[in-house]
Amino acid sequence: MRVLLSTWGSRGDVEPLAGLAVALRELGADAVVCAPPDEEFAVLLERAGVPLVPMGPSVRSVVSGPKPPSPQAAFELAPRLVAARFETLTAAAEGCDVLLATGLMPAGAPDVAEKLGLRYVFACFHTLGLPSRRFPPGTRPGTPSPQGETDYRVLWEQDAQRVNALYGEALNSRRAAIGLPPVDNVRDHVLSGLPLLAADPLLWPSQGMTELDVVQTGAWLLPDERPLPPELEAFLDAGEPPVYVGFGSMAAHAPEGIARVAVEASRVHGRRVVLARGWAELTPVDDQGDCLVVGEVNQQALFGRVAAVVHHGGAGTTTTAARAGAPQVVVPRIADQPRWAARVAELGIGVAHHDPTPTVDSLSAAFATVLTPETHTRARAVAGRIRTDGATVAAKLLLDEAGR
Repeated sequence: MRVLLSTWGSRGDVEPLAGLAVALRELGADAVVCAPPDEEFAVLLERAGVPLVPMGPSVRSVVSGPKPPSPQAAFELAPRLVAARFETLTAAAEGCDVLLATGLMPAGAPDVAEKLGLRYVFACFHTLGLPSRRFPPGTRPGTPSPQGETDYRVLWEQDAQRVNALYGEALNSRRAAIGLPPVDNVRDHVLSGLPLLAADPLLWPSQGMTELDVVQTGAWLLPDERPLPPELEAFLDAGEPPVYVGFGSMAAHAPEGIARVAVEASRVHGRRVVLARGWAELTPVDDQGDCLVVGEVNQQALFGRVAAVVHHGGAGTTTTAARAGAPQVVVPRIADQPRWAARVAELGIGVAHHDPTPTVDSLSAAFATVLTPETHTRARAVAGRIRTDGATVAAKLLLDEAGR
């Protein structure tokens, strides 16, 4: 049995597929991942022993400018991704039985599966992009909905129109070229198949949240056995648990001056800082010995040894911190991040810092909550409730689909 896994997005879109590929391998199936050609993703998949087929432009080339990508950039990127999926997935799918797609609106993936006669599966890491009667759609490049419109049904219809404007022409042109009829609703066409929700049910409750009949498997975790670097081990051993601060691949979306603010707020509480460089290239604010900058390290091992985790609220970081029992300060920036932040606060395992630009005072106030024994105790209790079998559950579902 052979499964093709496809995504285009940040590390939070790629690492779960690596975890799923490992779970498939353990069940005797082969898995190949089509993902952006960023060096970080190539290293990640090589470590997991999972073949990578590069697809589309690198994510870092798109998001690492001085400012977030413009709406015009989105209209330029969308047809490029459609073309990349048709070309790359068609070649990579040889000998495959199932094609699973996730990440940024995978228009083109179900179409390749349709042409080749493969089972198609859509996967997501939260429910915010799925039509719902409980909440409105998020923002998307294109013509905005009229101010004052409150009917969710209307708003979701307008969301579908924006997806069509981004992807429709490129998709239907490619479909026509391989003898397939046009689709009139790209979004719902992509969301079809067997929707899998790769999110922990405690951290992201989904029942009744979408009109789609999704199957929630739990998060797809990639086991990480790497030791921490000696310099980091020595730093951790040299005093009380420090605070971890990192914004992953947020790049232009990272809060301005967050390194200085985080270090100064931590010093108010007598805490040292582990500062993750990330795509935002965070650097120390001075040469004092209470701050250590690290590159890409084993977060699963590190988060169990820190006093708190300050981050952007991505699905992967939120789940890893929760699983490690680390209290969290979530500074959400875009997309699903505010909802992850809100859930962390609801569970009492951290603070949602919804002001996008923390100050020393505001972050210090957040630390006053998360650095208490009460928050630590709740975080440890929740850690024991996080599912660890999500990738295996999903792998078995995929193999069942392939066998039908």
